Amino acid sequence: MTTPENLLVVENVHAGYIKDLDILQGINFRIAPGELVVVIGPNGAGKSTLAKTIFGLLTPNQGSITFKGKSIVGLRSNQIVQQGMCYVPQIKNVFAALNIEENLEMGAFVRSGSLTELKEKIYTMFPVLKKRRKQQAGTLSGGERQMLAMGRALMLDPDLLVLDEPSAALSPILVASVFEQIKAVNSLGKAIILVEQNAKKALELADRGYVLESGRDRFEGTGADLLNDPKVGELYLGAAYKGD
Repeated sequence: MTTPENLLVVENVHAGYIKDLDILQGINFRIAPGELVVVIGPNGAGKSTLAKTIFGLLTPNQGSITFKGKSIVGLRSNQIVQQGMCYVPQIKNVFAALNIEENLEMGAFVRSGSLTELKEKIYTMFPVLKKRRKQQAGTLSGGERQMLAMGRALMLDPDLLVLDEPSAALSPILVASVFEQIKAVNSLGKAIILVEQNAKKALELADRGYVLESGRDRFEGTGADLLNDPKVGELYLGAAYKGD
């Protein structure tokens, strides 16, 4: 249900990549301003499909999506950006041939005026980017690329940031670093939808979480409740996971 407390509401959404073959089969989802909400589930559950549908890369075949109280179904991604939402895909999320500073400037493509203050805010949040601001993005490590991708999205000062598998293919040390940065961004008051395979670490960060299965939202609860739910633990966190 859409209420003043909800920033984004997804209701009974069906969507997919092929006509008459829906990956999402009646998804319901909501996020409030400033919340960090995690979406987990097995491969093929529809996690990334949900993220792409929210951001307008896929059009629902059924259901509604409202952002700030207004329908965004049928809007193009660039129009959704102008409404205050940004999306960071899992791959191809930086301009490899451009340097860090140029990538950040590309992120502010709909803004006018000086970008100096905005860039300094991003550099304060991600100091490693400032040190290497003239370095070509294609030469960065996986973790540094993720930081740059988030920084570029934040150049638009969005109300909602959608992160699709930011820890994919990263080493455990880099995963920890990226998750720390996600928490830091959220602490600034930015609402974040975090689609993740690393379920345990993601739920430890989350205000709330959703567990998807076969294109449906099977479980919903606080991050702590889902971590300690025996059914969620057995099915999605590994049989040996005991909530510790």
